[in-house]
Amino acid sequence: MLVGQKQGSDPDVRELKRNVAWRAADRACGAVLDRLDLQYVLYPSSFAVAGDPWFRGASVVQLYNTHGSYFSHTALPFLSRRRPIVWRLSDQWPFTGHVAYSYECERWRHGCGSCPYLDEYPRLRRDRTATLWRWKNRVYARSRITVVAPSTWLERSAKESPLLGRFDVRRIPNGVELDVFRPRPRTPRERPVILFASAWLDERRKGGAVLREAVAKLSDLDFELVSAGERAAVGRPLGRLGRGELARAYADADLFVLPTLAENLPNTILESLASGTPVVSFDVGGVGDAVRHLETGWLAQAPHADSLAEGIRALLGDRELRERLGRNGRDLAEREWSQELEASRFAALYEELAA
Repeated sequence: MLVGQKQGSDPDVRELKRNVAWRAADRACGAVLDRLDLQYVLYPSSFAVAGDPWFRGASVVQLYNTHGSYFSHTALPFLSRRRPIVWRLSDQWPFTGHVAYSYECERWRHGCGSCPYLDEYPRLRRDRTATLWRWKNRVYARSRITVVAPSTWLERSAKESPLLGRFDVRRIPNGVELDVFRPRPRTPRERPVILFASAWLDERRKGGAVLREAVAKLSDLDFELVSAGERAAVGRPLGRLGRGELARAYADADLFVLPTLAENLPNTILESLASGTPVVSFDVGGVGDAVRHLETGWLAQAPHADSLAEGIRALLGDRELRERLGRNGRDLAEREWSQELEASRFAALYEELAA
């Protein structure tokens, strides 16, 4: 793995920018382009990847989330003519003018411009979205890429995109550690527990504000709301949990709620269902791949707090229903979201491309 910033001591992980001269060149280019709001257009070190011994020894090169000020997609034509490239999409950024999630905006279908979400990640100060969309179009036109989308929604969007629709697009769902995220006996208690989890609990897209509004409509019910993650908590804070602690929190909750306003195929939902805990979420993006209404959870109408509160009320009021949905969720995880199945699907794709 070649990464922007290495964490840990795994010898099979290295930072892309090991050379001082390349780092200096990247900083100089980045400083100029950031002032012009031309995000990620040129980092010279991205071209140097072709000379890396790991790249030269590879049969296939896999890209993941590459927008983060460490890789320039201008290098894709150069790199993709040397090795087959598989790009696994994390969000919509590869085919929009700048946003990771476009919400209801569909300007990405015809060139962007007049962006209503300049403040959304990754933020722009001035509207360069039409220019950046055209830059991506020119780069992709000279590239050879196989695109992988985890959800049916992102697969469909990529195929409908003027930018990515020129490539072969496959769907490979995320895998979950089913031996870690699994059903466990719940702690005996007097009232049910609802869990909300996100890396950043105050991120607007994750819907914490909508959850607060929905909870206010359920004041007649007796339950405890807990939240796992950093920054402004909703309900009782658990803080950032390690993998094992998070797995126990999922399994111990009676209900997991993720009122996300835009989403691909969130790991939190997959992990909760694998833990045997049903989910209430909004019917947006790829959520419906996992949260199947009254089969593994409840799909509410986004972005309405009333609809979210209705789902919470329905499931909290029916223990037998929750248990059935929880069993269904675990069964679905075992059929579709094992890490072994994800790996075998990628391996088959790699073998196809290498041949």
